[in-house]
Amino acid sequence: EIASCLVGSEMCIRDRIDPADYTKGLVSTLADQGNKQWGCYGTYIINATDTAIGSGLSNTNAIINYCSETDIAAKICYDLNLNGYDDWYLPSQDELNLLFLNKETIGNFAGIEYWSSTESRANDAWGQGFGVGDQYGLGKSGAISVRAIRTF
Repeated sequence: EIASCLVGSEMCIRDRIDPADYTKGLVSTLADQGNKQWGCYGTYIINATDTAIGSGLSNTNAIINYCSETDIAAKICYDLNLNGYDDWYLPSQDELNLLFLNKETIGNFAGIEYWSSTESRANDAWGQGFGVGDQYGLGKSGAISVRAIRTF
């Protein structure tokens, strides 16, 4: 469910982190951060395989800590400073699916496929098609769309 908390270039998705607490949720940017590689093709990233809602930040931190490449999806989100917030990250597989389920309300999804922060293998990470919502492993060296989120 989308909360009515459109502020500047952010859109809130409430009640998704803790359904019993309506003060917590996810915030999405209203624009993509471009097309980037996931990065570190051929390298298994320790602790970047969580799929659950709430795990995107820890996945992103693991990618930042174990992948020295700089122009990659997780790093672009991690370095984002928008509307006074600098705690953005690449969504986990399940968090990315929430964006897909609410894509019409959030809007401005220019890409066909988006990266999650969830790695599937040393050469692949989970992405999601924003046409019908299918999720699949994609080669980490491919450049696809990136959308940053943060929690509140």
